[in-house]
Amino acid sequence: MSDSPITMSTPSETKHDIEIAKVTQRAQDIEGKLPKLKKFVEQAQLILAMVKDYWAGRYREVPYWAISAGALALLYVLNPADILPDVIIGVGYLDDATVIAFCLKLIDTELVRYVEWQAAQSAPQTTPATGQDGKVIDV
Repeated sequence: MSDSPITMSTPSETKHDIEIAKVTQRAQDIEGKLPKLKKFVEQAQLILAMVKDYWAGRYREVPYWAISAGALALLYVLNPADILPDVIIGVGYLDDATVIAFCLKLIDTELVRYVEWQAAQSAPQTTPATGQDGKVIDV
């Protein structure tokens, strides 16, 4: 892990904020490890997306404990010298999978809400009066 300084976009720097910043800054490293945990790749990427959207201020309808749990689980996956080092072939990723599985169980409801929020963000906006997609037609 690099010892590069973490810059914060908010004035309050709590330990959890610093951990969340580490996750967002190390997103590529985390995503590089995820394919090795095939069963949890999609869910772990969803956790990472939720943490990134939270950090960017786009998604705030989530309890702070859920963001913290997700960020800490992803940091654990990133750490190569965890309980079972990743270099041990065959079993090195079992602890990573266990941590992600536990986190998924813990924040399952929040991930469902996040997926619903993502769907609402990508859906075309309709105007209540006309029910149309809001395009303005000048005649």
